[in-house]
Amino acid sequence: MRVDYIIVGQGLCGTFLSWNLLKAGKSVLVIDAPQPFTATKVASGIINPVTGRRIVRTWMIEDLLPFAIDAYTQLGQQINTTLVEESSILDFHPTPQMQQAFAERLPQEPTYLHLPDKEEDASWQHFFRYNYGIGKIQPALILHLQAMLANWRLYLQQHQLLLEETFNHGELVFNTAAEEVQYKDFSAAKIICCDGVAGFNLPWFNKLPYVRTKGEAIIADIPGLPRTQLYKQGITIVPWKDGLFWIGSNYVWDYEDVLPTVAFRKKVEEQLNYWLRIPYTITDHLAAERPANIERRPFVGLHPHQPLLGILNGMGTKGCSLAPFFAHELTQHLLHQLPINPLADVQRFKRVLADR
Repeated sequence: MRVDYIIVGQGLCGTFLSWNLLKAGKSVLVIDAPQPFTATKVASGIINPVTGRRIVRTWMIEDLLPFAIDAYTQLGQQINTTLVEESSILDFHPTPQMQQAFAERLPQEPTYLHLPDKEEDASWQHFFRYNYGIGKIQPALILHLQAMLANWRLYLQQHQLLLEETFNHGELVFNTAAEEVQYKDFSAAKIICCDGVAGFNLPWFNKLPYVRTKGEAIIADIPGLPRTQLYKQGITIVPWKDGLFWIGSNYVWDYEDVLPTVAFRKKVEEQLNYWLRIPYTITDHLAAERPANIERRPFVGLHPHQPLLGILNGMGTKGCSLAPFFAHELTQHLLHQLPINPLADVQRFKRVLADR
């Protein structure tokens, strides 16, 4: 069977790349084995326009935020599912110092930072304990990632565009003379690797500065807590599927396995017991690895020394905003040779990848 592109992986990157290519009239085959716990499946699904203790704008957010709204909306319309909701983050200041830091940034960042009025501020006292006021970050996005992955997978299955198995790189053959790749009974003009942490082990890209991070999250039932906002005080509470809330997350760089830990659950429970005034019930505890890199910039484009092979990976904790944008940029590069942002283009590792 011949297709235009083989895509390895159906996480955020593989989903948006396959959608972009199909929308452009190209044929694809997506290779992805069913997995219950991947970085996307256990992610909170939020886009926060500011980041860190210094409360600074996320890289490229002026372009990424409107692009994400449009991309998730369009994809959702195709699979008859609402994927994106605009919201705001209520930042409950844990200390006077954090309250002051927010106040100092407020006049410098009026686009995204705001203060709730006194009546709104006081209304949250019914739900939370806090002593140093609230800051508001707006707009932020809530994304329904689990619904997106499940429904796009169903679309691929219905159109016979999905090969449900673990990709075996040893069976990939580069036929340079014919300008095509062959994988088992399939051939394509190019193959693009979008396989998250599994991509760390691919021989063509394993010299990239990948870094593995582990993240955990608690899923909880919090009856009565409004689902119109996101709530932050050390941990973040996010409306999730089935009327539940996602609570997390941590970033672990040194770990022996990808299992949930007692220490994280205890930390979250202690924070919730202090912060929440209303009862809650923990219903689940999740953990997964994230595909990030030391530079905190994604890997996008064709291999510098093997033009039949491409990559869309390394999105890290900002994958919800980065994946739609760079999947589109890679699509435009593949179809029309338009340039990729040099800070993301994998060509910046030409020397590192020279022997592959």
